[in-house]
Amino acid sequence: MTRLDIHNSDVPVLCRSCEVRHKGMCGALAPEQLLALAGHTQTVRHKAGTELLADDAEITSYANVMRGVVKLSKMLEDGRQQLVGLQFAPDFLGRLYGSQNALAAEAASDVEICRIPKAALERLVKEYPELEHKLMEQTLRELDEARDWMVTLGRKTAAEKVASFLMLIATHIDPVSRAQAERRALTRTRFDLPLSRADIADFLGLTIETVSRQMTQLRKDGVIEIVNARSIVVPDLARLEARCG
Repeated sequence: MTRLDIHNSDVPVLCRSCEVRHKGMCGALAPEQLLALAGHTQTVRHKAGTELLADDAEITSYANVMRGVVKLSKMLEDGRQQLVGLQFAPDFLGRLYGSQNALAAEAASDVEICRIPKAALERLVKEYPELEHKLMEQTLRELDEARDWMVTLGRKTAAEKVASFLMLIATHIDPVSRAQAERRALTRTRFDLPLSRADIADFLGLTIETVSRQMTQLRKDGVIEIVNARSIVVPDLARLEARCG
């Protein structure tokens, strides 16, 4: 019996049922380390539209996204706001060792997050190198994804941008879909768009009319089915992926 098996009963009940524990920062921790972390965490649910972090506000806590979609934005000095990123489970919300938030975060859909005070996590990171390593891995993965998205915004056509956005949501909207997508086992899916047409346009650098036109074209071509304003069905993800350029 392995060390993990011996202590498995010591894993907090909430952590045992967490769908993203093994993928997120907690995946690097042994049961006794997970207990130390869980002693400081709080699971919180927020409705869509709730502000999770304020731009330039003092950082007092961090969080792991457990379910739902979080949108990140930056406020310009003249009051304009730019949507700069999306976060899904098990992304890490916050800037480790930072003193102020560099971005604002808002629940794009109903979300569930696991929140931990700043001082507690930073102390545990120093105590457990495995946790620091896992957080570094997550940060680098998000950096790679951000660079890939820069290619989408800078080089792809409007049709490819909209298809890429739908592919992103289809494969990241929930932990199960993400795991299936990583195994190439996800072929058909249905999801609710977490963003309005205006937010999608902002995120892609397009007009609302262009986004609507490209969505309609994808529907006419049989690549997607539009059930209502927010609900989308993708009958064959391979066909959608082929439209991503």
